[in-house]
Amino acid sequence: MAASRTGRPEPVPARMRPRDVLRVGAAGLRTRPLRAFLSALGVAIGIAATVGVVGVSSSSGAELDRTLSALGTNLLTVSSGRTLLGEEAEMPPDAEAMIERIGPVESASAIGRVGGAQVYRSEEIPEEQTGGISVYAARADLLAAVGATVRSGVWLDGATLRHPAVVLGATAARRLGVGAAGPDVQVVVGGERFTVVGVLDPVPLAAELDAAALVGWPVAEEVLDFDGHPTILYTRCEEARLEAVREVLAATASPEAPNEVEVSRPSDALAAKQAAGRAFTGLLLGVGGVALLVGGVGVANTMVVSVLERRAEIGLRRSLGATRGQIRTQFLAESLLLSALGGAGGVLLGAAATTGYALQAGWPVVVPAWATAGGLAATLAIGAVAGLYPAVRAARLSPTEALAAP
Repeated sequence: MAASRTGRPEPVPARMRPRDVLRVGAAGLRTRPLRAFLSALGVAIGIAATVGVVGVSSSSGAELDRTLSALGTNLLTVSSGRTLLGEEAEMPPDAEAMIERIGPVESASAIGRVGGAQVYRSEEIPEEQTGGISVYAARADLLAAVGATVRSGVWLDGATLRHPAVVLGATAARRLGVGAAGPDVQVVVGGERFTVVGVLDPVPLAAELDAAALVGWPVAEEVLDFDGHPTILYTRCEEARLEAVREVLAATASPEAPNEVEVSRPSDALAAKQAAGRAFTGLLLGVGGVALLVGGVGVANTMVVSVLERRAEIGLRRSLGATRGQIRTQFLAESLLLSALGGAGGVLLGAAATTGYALQAGWPVVVPAWATAGGLAATLAIGAVAGLYPAVRAARLSPTEALAAP
């Protein structure tokens, strides 16, 4: 204790330990639980929205990375374009064989559109109800080239390539009402009955196959009057020399008119889709930020009202020796605790929403650590800003003014 001018020792205010700060800060929350819950809920909604958006976006990106890792990014497609007169161009029948001569090319396969052929569940279906299903002649090695898998039945083989057998894409099977392949399941293709020997899973790198009916190349020529011209060529090549192969594909597939074919990399479209998703994620994060700001305003309002209602308590504590700094610390701690509770609840809600959505979609669950840590840090920052003015206002109250307040 320090000595005064009169020689008597002056009292030194006791210092508040961290445990004491937490205790007095939590006391205000315990006395008004409903108000504290509603204020924390506003913060929790903002944090949950932010963590959920980041988590779902990250899970989607992880699923895309997993898909590309499984299917590969070394697939190039060559498709027929348009002539100078606007008509549909045709690739030479031997385009596939010419592409296979390129050194870095590992494999090549093709499909060819069978013009004029329509697909129906039965002969009783009106002709105008085509269902948007295209008929393609396909090679036996198509599945390996595009990384497709069969959901039901089998793929075309040496026997079924020459017989009226068809494999349906996932969308085509759904539109035709075909749940599974079987020897008794038939559809009408180009006026002829074909047995459904297989149904494919969705093909991420060749979406055109999803709404397609695929028949063997020989049977398409013999039964459906297919002209033998490939429509789309699928090429797998060495990853390191992909760009070099890409530059010569058009001229190799159609030497007479390389400008009439289009070369693309399907994985680029998936990557662009992911980039578009990230842009949309940024927009949703802005919405979550607004919700978080509204929650912060709610915390500030709660703390201001708390100071007005507890002036008698503040005056009593001041008259018993509490310093302005201790009063300020008490209310700032209360604001931080209120925001922290909302932030922790919001992180849990956001993580739960991400987990539920990802599991429902069959994606890996990814909740980035930076999102949870950033969410908690944001809540503490908002709590500090929201509680600063009420804390300073409480500290400025004199003991006599506070005790005299009604």
